[in-house]
Amino acid sequence: MDVLEFFATNLFNEVSILIGLITAVGLLLQRKPVEDVVGGAIRATIGIIILFIGVDVFVGGLASFQAIVSSAVGLDPPSSSNTLDEFLGTHGSDVALVITLGFVVHLVLVRALKTRYVYLTGHLLFWMAVVITASLVQVFGELDRWQLVLVGSAVAGCYWTVQPLFIAPMMRRVIGSDDWGYGHTSSSVAWLSGKLAPLAGDPVKHDVEQVRLPKRLSFFKDVTVSTAVVIGLIMLAGLAFADGGVVEAQAAAYDPEINPWVWGIIAALRFAAGIAILLYGVRMFLAEIVPAFTGISEKAIPGSRPALDAPTIFPVAPTAVMVGFVSTTATFLVLMGVFAAAGWFVLVPPMIMLFFVGAGAAVFGNAFGGWRGAVLAGVVTGVSLAFGQWLGWNLLSDTAPELATLADPDWYLMILLLLGLGELFSGFGDNGVLLAGLVVVAVFGVWTWFLKRLQRRDDATLAESEEQPEASRER
Repeated sequence: MDVLEFFATNLFNEVSILIGLITAVGLLLQRKPVEDVVGGAIRATIGIIILFIGVDVFVGGLASFQAIVSSAVGLDPPSSSNTLDEFLGTHGSDVALVITLGFVVHLVLVRALKTRYVYLTGHLLFWMAVVITASLVQVFGELDRWQLVLVGSAVAGCYWTVQPLFIAPMMRRVIGSDDWGYGHTSSSVAWLSGKLAPLAGDPVKHDVEQVRLPKRLSFFKDVTVSTAVVIGLIMLAGLAFADGGVVEAQAAAYDPEINPWVWGIIAALRFAAGIAILLYGVRMFLAEIVPAFTGISEKAIPGSRPALDAPTIFPVAPTAVMVGFVSTTATFLVLMGVFAAAGWFVLVPPMIMLFFVGAGAAVFGNAFGGWRGAVLAGVVTGVSLAFGQWLGWNLLSDTAPELATLADPDWYLMILLLLGLGELFSGFGDNGVLLAGLVVVAVFGVWTWFLKRLQRRDDATLAESEEQPEASRER
């Protein structure tokens, strides 16, 4: 038990260490010289650390932004009878077991079923395990540990296997290759955005990266500058309506002597700087992990690819990232007012999710519908996060309701799936959870079979298209 908890805490929850070790293993399997192994592993590790330094910089800005926006609209987060900390206090070891054993199940499935993508987004391994464990406890009550861990590991392993697989055809269109997969719990809205985007625009005609702007506004083509300007304007507008005490407290946390309005500008600039750092870190670790994974693909898990975090696609369309964030945030804020006016629920702006999920979906939207698709992706994301937060808080009210305010869209779907199966099998007592697990595994099996058929068809089409130019050259 201690060993499993050690791996869960110090490996799967430490993304830089996980990526560094996998890079080293991949290079060793390719029989690279020791200097290449050491250098590649360290560069990949540092790339991840740089990425998270960027995340820390602008997440601090997001936290301040969330506090200012919530104060400006006069909303407080909803209350609950239980907390996430209390749940982890009683079920933290169960979560660690689900992560560790679930990842083993995932690797076995990828190897046995040849599903190609190995899920390497470490922090989401942890959060999906928390969501699954909380959902099972919510609907089935306090289970025997072996039942909770067995079913939780099976469900988690199936999810980590099928998630990058079902969105893979779209991901290849987004990045223009099959070098890595999309391993993120926003895959549902990214997929939906890609499907709806062609209804809004044309990916070539309306490509957000090729949009022509008036000369006086050409600075918006620089994503760092446009981020600073847009976030700065929103922050200053929020400062005008927020409670003075909240504003002073946020500014004082940065510098007790600074003027709040100056702090608002600096917060926007730091936000933009954080994104610039993040993008640099992404490029640095991708340059190491993708070629290094060739060793694993050739030796350990034939044909495999790494499935990586959402920021890995941000450099593909950095302007779409900003469009998605603004569109998602605007949609969520509108719905926040609608919910408050209707007396349904007090929504809390989840700024980290609004950024990462909205940005990722917008990159998919742009690939299939240009800037119009990116805007539509933001709307889809804002709607899913608003209604998901409302449902998730109530559905997990007895375990970890705060998960609803931290959630990506796939979390909400997992909660609905497990609670729905729990209600279906509620009359079977303790065996109900085992039946629910069997249903998830069966659905996974059918879904994987269907996706692999599509994958074979796509691979055949791609091979045929590559042969035609060759035949033309020979003629």
